[in-house]
Amino acid sequence: MGDWFPGEETLVTLRCLFVDFNSFFASVEQQDEPRLRNRPVGVVPVMSPTTCCIAASDEAKKHGIKTGTPVWEAVDNCPDLMLVEARPARYVDIHHQLMAAIEDCIPHGKPASIDEVPCRLIGRERQRDNAIAIAGRIKQRISDEFDWIKCSIGIAPNQFLAKTASDMGGRNGLTVLEPSDLPHRLHELKLRDFCGIGPSMEQRLRNAGIWTAEQLCGATKEHLRAAWGSIEGERYWMQLRGHEMPERATKRSSIGHSHVLDPSLRSFDGARSVLFKLLAKAAMRMRGDRNGGPFLAGGMAIRIRFVGMEHRFERDLRFAPIDDTPTLLHLLAEALATLKAAGLRGSWHAKRNPPLSVAVTLFDIEPCGRASGELMACRRRDRQMTEALDRINDKYGNNSVFFAAMSQAVKHDAAPMRIPFQAIPERQRDEDVVTKARAAASAEELYLLRERQFKVLAEASHRETQRRGDTPRGKNAPRSGAAGWGAARQQPSEHDTIQRSLF
Repeated sequence: MGDWFPGEETLVTLRCLFVDFNSFFASVEQQDEPRLRNRPVGVVPVMSPTTCCIAASDEAKKHGIKTGTPVWEAVDNCPDLMLVEARPARYVDIHHQLMAAIEDCIPHGKPASIDEVPCRLIGRERQRDNAIAIAGRIKQRISDEFDWIKCSIGIAPNQFLAKTASDMGGRNGLTVLEPSDLPHRLHELKLRDFCGIGPSMEQRLRNAGIWTAEQLCGATKEHLRAAWGSIEGERYWMQLRGHEMPERATKRSSIGHSHVLDPSLRSFDGARSVLFKLLAKAAMRMRGDRNGGPFLAGGMAIRIRFVGMEHRFERDLRFAPIDDTPTLLHLLAEALATLKAAGLRGSWHAKRNPPLSVAVTLFDIEPCGRASGELMACRRRDRQMTEALDRINDKYGNNSVFFAAMSQAVKHDAAPMRIPFQAIPERQRDEDVVTKARAAASAEELYLLRERQFKVLAEASHRETQRRGDTPRGKNAPRSGAAGWGAARQQPSEHDTIQRSLF
């Protein structure tokens, strides 16, 4: 241990207790609907065979189903899988209740995401027995309120190791990593078990000669810096040794949204309406950002994927910094006119290759204070209109008033509130009034609706599996996430070459 903490043994102690809720989205669904308990459950963003699971229950994970598993593959691997459409607003409500329960036991820090939060240990709380007692009180407090939602807790010298420890004890587990446990307790892990090591980073480590956790822990600071290609490698070296590193300053560079279209919206008008709604949502977030904002955007990226076609519609626009919704929607409409023209002249066949998924991103954002005021009267009117819409929607609910071009998307409740990885949405601001109305249905009606949706989706997924081939993934099945956003590119066919000049 002396080589691991050279001259610093007395400085490293238990400083962080990390709470990680197990299979959070699926557990909330099982908490609310007892008929889903002890059954494999997959949570999906939309009830469509072309989407993927965004969460899986412990029972589903035993069948190899995880975040990112395509629905057709999940149903093929587990015919008894129950698919449930995500309810972000409900997850946010439960998150706040759980944070309040933890606060009854110990003050917590800023949640790392909707299903995990660090708690700082101070004074006598850093003694092992006291820290374990606090963890026990947290588990008991949560079980008093929720009988199905469980959490794993890790206790360690820093947040990085505490988060790692929370994954070492399994469901509802408790793991303590004291300085005397390091580094040998980490040797049992795989590289991908460590925070911040995904597929690409794992490959970079292997290229640097690091194949095991033991080799990772034994590497020098210089070796890890070379493997990461930046100072981040040195930070990782320090965190492995229990040092608490200051949070890195981050600068927001873009705000955007994407959505897999419901089959009823897979047309030019449907895709256009959803894109308008996504853009209005991104602009609203940009104006209301409390982390360095409000902001102005100097560019917009538009992406549309199509069924049965490798080529996608792409437009990157640049303009003077703006933030008002009418101007942004006008720019989007102009960009989409080229796609409509392609359909009219027959170079894009909307029925043969309908839109599958859409995305819009505002980039080159900068704080409002850096831009000068508006001189043109029409631009001032657009900003005043935007401010009025924001005030109305803040008071009566999101999209209580909206632009007519968004009506089809709003009617179908397309692109509802989603939960980003490292942020907690504000339900009052982000949840649509249409979504709230749907949530008012009784639990029995909701369960019966989900059951009907699941049967239709299971049949469609089974047909998709047969179409792709008789192997578990299908002979020609692309390895990709929702709507193929992460699909590996194949060699272009003659048809694809022709398609590249469509738009």
